[in-house]
Amino acid sequence: MPDLRWEDVKSLFDLKTNGALPDVVIERTTVDDWQTLIDLVRTRGWRHAYSLSGKPKRLPAAAEMVAAAAEGKASELRVWPVPDVLAIFRVYRAVSIDFDVDLRELQGQERLDILVAFLKAIGRALGKSVLMTPEGCGRPDLGFDVAADRAVRMSDPRG
Repeated sequence: MPDLRWEDVKSLFDLKTNGALPDVVIERTTVDDWQTLIDLVRTRGWRHAYSLSGKPKRLPAAAEMVAAAAEGKASELRVWPVPDVLAIFRVYRAVSIDFDVDLRELQGQERLDILVAFLKAIGRALGKSVLMTPEGCGRPDLGFDVAADRAVRMSDPRG
């Protein structure tokens, strides 16, 4: 049985209400957490591409990515856990891992299950909750709850 049922969360994936690119964040992170993420991407064999200031580069160590961000360089890691589902990690600072997913790619139970598996893999590897909020909002709607060890809806379905 899936952690989340499409029927229970499909309103959170409505493009008109929530925008196309919800924010996903893992708070209270370190350079070591970023390195764990990079290691996870590699060990899972997820297709990925790294760029620095818009130029494709080899995927460096986390410390190098965070240092580049501290110098004001745009550091971006694109990860495809499966074809046609993209997560874009933007390195701003060490203290949080921020990324976007595209709701247009995440419609229906099958795609929701892919998202949940991705959030769970990251959350379990880091031992931290992974929270998804509507674009620019800050109030989490759903995510991987590390204490419960499962994906959960965090907002009230009644609004």
